[in-house]
Amino acid sequence: MAKKDKSEYIIQAVSHALDLLEQFHGETDELGVTELSKRLKLHKNNVFRLLATLESRGYIEQNRATENYRLGLKSLELGQTFVKQMGLLRQARPILDRIVQECNETAYVAIFKEGYVVYLDVVETNLTVRVVSRVGSRLPGYCTATGKVHLAYMSDEDVDHLYPANDLKVYTPTTLATKTALREELLKVFEQGYAIDNEELDSGVRCIACPIRDYTRRIVGAISISGPTMRFSDERIEKELIPLARQAAEDLSTRLGYNK
Repeated sequence: MAKKDKSEYIIQAVSHALDLLEQFHGETDELGVTELSKRLKLHKNNVFRLLATLESRGYIEQNRATENYRLGLKSLELGQTFVKQMGLLRQARPILDRIVQECNETAYVAIFKEGYVVYLDVVETNLTVRVVSRVGSRLPGYCTATGKVHLAYMSDEDVDHLYPANDLKVYTPTTLATKTALREELLKVFEQGYAIDNEELDSGVRCIACPIRDYTRRIVGAISISGPTMRFSDERIEKELIPLARQAAEDLSTRLGYNK
């Protein structure tokens, strides 16, 4: 008897509920029934029933003042459980602490998910001028150092699948605007083993990232160091920050069982 494809077992209502939860990302704090209905292409009655079910379990809550909906505490608890269970995070924290002690700039550990970078943990500098913490944020991979580190080791086909259009959304004057420019950049990242975000997502912010590998030799995340351009000169990046990020990524990879 032939084994069934897992897609044949998908329960539509559960799929719709997860689709609904996934609408709350980035800067989207609250959404109303009408907007959710439009986004999900579902009738308002169906959306309301999904919201009622999720609300009864604490994954969604209603703002009584606006009557819109937002994520509930259960969603946070689930996310926190995931984060705590990840060996990557447990091993990364002391290494992030060490980076900040050595250079006094903000250090992150991040993973790559479906074309986006998700920052899992941060240790911040104590300097007044610093980058805004992005823990939990989902940012486009092609214009972040951590994203480019992951993309550099993917096939052209995989990159095309993640970003089908040739023209990429531009955030600053230095954002890579086309896939042609992105491919050239990724080749450079692959050859040098690190990536630099040169104000490509936020003007005034530069970032360096190096890949983290586990015992399977697969890239499972990235270590990054971020800060304002006024402190991230080309010379400092080359002489201090790249070697520091590279060593930190190697140490974390070794803790995760990676063997060259």
